[in-house]
Amino acid sequence: MEGRRQRQHQRHRRRQRLGRRQDGVASVELVKQVYVTSAEGQTGKSTIALGVLRTLSRQVGRVAVFRPIARSTAQRDYILEWLLGSATADLPYEDSIGVTYDEVHADAEAALARIIERYRRLADRCDAVVIVGSDYTDVGAPTELSFNARIAANLGAPVLLVVSGRSTEGSSDGVLGQHGALGSSAARTTEQVRQLAAVAIDELRIEHASLLGVVVNRADPGELSAIHREVQASVAAVSRSGVADSLERPVWVLPEDPVLVAPTVGSVLDAVEGSLLFGDRELLEREVLGVVVAGMSMENVLTRLIEGAVVVVPGDRTETLLAVLAAYQAGTFPSVSAIVLNGGFTLSEPITRLIAGMDPALPIIEAPFGTFETTVRVNGARTRMGADSPRKTERAIALFDRNVNHIALLDALDVEPSPVVTPLMFEYRLLERARSVRKHIVLPEGEDDRILRAASVVLARDIAQLTILGDEQAVRARGAALGLDLDAASVLSPTDPELRERFGAEYAELRKAKGMTLERALDTVTDVSYFGTMMVHLGLADGMVSGAVHTTAHTIRPAFEIIKTRPGVSVVSSVFLMALSDRVLVYGDCAVIPDPTDTQLADIAISSAATASQFGIEPRVAMLSYSTGESGMGVDVDKVRAATAFVRERAPELLVEGPLQYDAAADAVVAAAKLPGSPVAGRATVFIFPDLNTGNNTYKAVQRSSGAVAIGPVLQGLNKPVNDLSRGALVDDIVNTIAITAIQAQST
Repeated sequence: MEGRRQRQHQRHRRRQRLGRRQDGVASVELVKQVYVTSAEGQTGKSTIALGVLRTLSRQVGRVAVFRPIARSTAQRDYILEWLLGSATADLPYEDSIGVTYDEVHADAEAALARIIERYRRLADRCDAVVIVGSDYTDVGAPTELSFNARIAANLGAPVLLVVSGRSTEGSSDGVLGQHGALGSSAARTTEQVRQLAAVAIDELRIEHASLLGVVVNRADPGELSAIHREVQASVAAVSRSGVADSLERPVWVLPEDPVLVAPTVGSVLDAVEGSLLFGDRELLEREVLGVVVAGMSMENVLTRLIEGAVVVVPGDRTETLLAVLAAYQAGTFPSVSAIVLNGGFTLSEPITRLIAGMDPALPIIEAPFGTFETTVRVNGARTRMGADSPRKTERAIALFDRNVNHIALLDALDVEPSPVVTPLMFEYRLLERARSVRKHIVLPEGEDDRILRAASVVLARDIAQLTILGDEQAVRARGAALGLDLDAASVLSPTDPELRERFGAEYAELRKAKGMTLERALDTVTDVSYFGTMMVHLGLADGMVSGAVHTTAHTIRPAFEIIKTRPGVSVVSSVFLMALSDRVLVYGDCAVIPDPTDTQLADIAISSAATASQFGIEPRVAMLSYSTGESGMGVDVDKVRAATAFVRERAPELLVEGPLQYDAAADAVVAAAKLPGSPVAGRATVFIFPDLNTGNNTYKAVQRSSGAVAIGPVLQGLNKPVNDLSRGALVDDIVNTIAITAIQAQST
């Protein structure tokens, strides 16, 4: 009770503070806003802004990004473009910028007025704004922090201060040296971090900016608790001193992640002005964690290989080139990121033919410079977060989620949940539900890169426990080549002799009435779909997700044969979760049963209502037809009418109406005219289509014409969850389907 009163008091004080005037300019009072800034460059401020942006998007509908100071108007700000990819307010790039550095230098007062004016225009069109401070590219740190603080004060936006746990010396040039990895630099001591935070907070005070909290980013992983304790004490001391109000301000500490600060192979390719001779272009996204200069004998080079390194090899040392390439393909040495051939030497025709025959995935880059300059250029490869670095983005999100308490952050921002549910909000809630009780999901298609990338995301964000099917050496080697962290996943061969014997005997017993023999069963269960399904059936996994490579029939046939339907359910059916701009609807059946009978249609409706409830959607079921109420006649309408009666008989607690036309089900005005007084018409959340032709075409029409996000198909009616992917599924689709399967498994 005391904690609730304190939070209410804090919210009241914040509302008072947001209503104040700063420098004679009234602040925006209704929009939730936060100003993310730092006292220096290289803090990872943009990754913190991304985390805040995505956290806000879980609670409110229209979240925007605003950059008060951009580098120029001639070139687009890559940080803003990157953050806009996660914003939900759908505002154009041009509306999200205040002024440029040149305008600030020419007339700071006019620039400030322009920033306020442009911000107000943007804030009028959204519910929350993440304001991202400048990047310390052009002026001294004290001056720049002061100006950022002054902007925040005039906008009435509380400041989330980002402090770096790393020295800025050497951090921008990527030098390897004593600090370990490219892009890294020396860790600051706890006392250095505390002092830097205190100085920056004092600068905010001088400019009358309000402090929301402090994030220490890139901290020494071994000193997280000590840093948190000292900075929290420093913040509390500032409050007690009377130079700020008495609100409690949170402090979060995020550890240094070498992958986030490391350049990619693509960046190295640009830095050495090289050309890609061989290799998989997808692997240009892999991070470079070190440099090995191969100027010694072949044996000595092999012993010095390190994970994620670029190996610089003189172009005329072909024996060393082939040795490094062979070590990569063998999988018994550390997995390097690339080979750079320096010196401008052209490979001879026999060597080129030999390498081409090996068809290497490892990028082999040709560079024109000598060994020293090539190495310097590799060390100086640029590191940055942006829209062209999706893997870094996902890793940054996972890091933020693990170390920042979202509830405390939203409470500090005084954000209440919105009744609107956007696609992004629904996706976040799926992942949170899956994380709440982690389940074990098997992924049979370990040979597909999308599956491996999705697995890496799921593991990083702690969504589920995973088993990937495939040859362990091949799966882990490909994961390493892609720069993925799959250490927490189990990798299991579908030809594992012990499990093959166990699964074969069980399958033969299950199908003996169909004439199945043990010999045939032993062959059948080595198919990945059957192997994965047997894992689920025998409790070795809680659910299965497949279909990125295989057909729907190949994925779900084993489930029909082995897992079978729940008691009281006659058919396996499917739904799509249709995330519209402001709500989520359930469409069924859109993928499995071509022409259901009236009893099957009732089964689909009851199963779909249960699925809706499982995902937090209050079920109001519309049984769709070309006629509403009693007005229509015909076989098709009669089927829907009978199905509606069956639903009412079997599940009297459900709100169900039918037959209904789609407009009468979805539009309150039409419903008032066609079926007044109905608790479902005009308010339906679960739409049951009379046949697969109607359902499949309708979901696709809504998806394409309205921009809705279609999540599914979600199979329902099975004893244990198995879900099918589209063969065109993207990584995000696979992650969502794994989360859905994990949530389904929580109630089986």
